[in-house]
Amino acid sequence: MTTKTIPTTSLCTHTLTSLTYGDSNLVEDLMGKKTFTEVMLMQILGRTPRPVDLRITDVVLIVLMEHGLTPSAIAARLIYMSAPENLQGAVSAGLLAVGSSFVGTMENCSKLLDRILAAPDADAEAQAIAREYKALKSPVPGFGHHLHKPVDPRAYKLLEMGKAEHELQGHRIRALETLSKAVDEAAGRAITLNATGAVAALLGEIEVPTNVMRGFAVISRAAGLVAHIVEEQNNPSGRFIWDTVEHAIPFVRPGAKQE
Repeated sequence: MTTKTIPTTSLCTHTLTSLTYGDSNLVEDLMGKKTFTEVMLMQILGRTPRPVDLRITDVVLIVLMEHGLTPSAIAARLIYMSAPENLQGAVSAGLLAVGSSFVGTMENCSKLLDRILAAPDADAEAQAIAREYKALKSPVPGFGHHLHKPVDPRAYKLLEMGKAEHELQGHRIRALETLSKAVDEAAGRAITLNATGAVAALLGEIEVPTNVMRGFAVISRAAGLVAHIVEEQNNPSGRFIWDTVEHAIPFVRPGAKQE
């Protein structure tokens, strides 16, 4: 007879008179004593965050929060225009755009850094990665930007801050720099290292697992999307976006040739 394992949770529990997050009493230990970032890292990483963890996380969340009228912000504004009584629906619509092409690309870059760190020869592995993506005619995750050229100022500031933190080992930052060199060599020119590439390295430095990193983008972007909805309430653009698209994309009958 086999014993069935019962699932458990270590995140939160409650009694009639108390709430507990992990080992901490919400009212006595956390409220008024800890910041949101501290409690968030405590819950996600399952440990007490160090001051360096807080500094790195805060700067990452700031960098990822706002990117202007990107697909996620446009989606949020249009859904809010359609259903203004459902603010959370508009935010969730925008969050669905956090993926492998926009905002969430640090996860894919981090997977490459994992490969480099696990390889016996970091330089050779980085060169192999660069060749793979060149053969696919696809940008290497964490590299390239349609606006910031030849450098993404956010990426260099992030790496500068990471290198200044002596508590960090620097392994993932060095792996990213190794990959950047290989990407440039494969392309025969300098390729922009973008902010999400730097974010991948820094989150890895504070021991955020690769498969959790996109969650930090979701947390950060949710705040940015709420700001977009506030602006949409005060200075609506959703109808203008809709009208612009409707007039910019002509109807062509099936089978007709587009002139």
